[in-house]
Amino acid sequence: MNSRIIFVWVLLVLLTITVGVISSFSLSYAAIAILGLSALKFIGVSFYFMELKKAHIFWKAAILIYVFLFSIITLIYLN
Repeated sequence: MNSRIIFVWVLLVLLTITVGVISSFSLSYAAIAILGLSALKFIGVSFYFMELKKAHIFWKAAILIYVFLFSIITLIYLN
């Protein structure tokens, strides 16, 4: 296997554990941190495991715009 894919996979596992730890705290910024880390995980899965990094620029932009809009709408809804 490619060492870069293994690195990304380990990073995704660490981000998942971090989200689990953050969710146990009752901080006011926990939702923002969880949403941000989840967006990073989504981008990591999209670009490295769905081979989106080799896709047309339209699909790359569509994924990034989707993550951005979803995060903004969710943050507006939470407040």
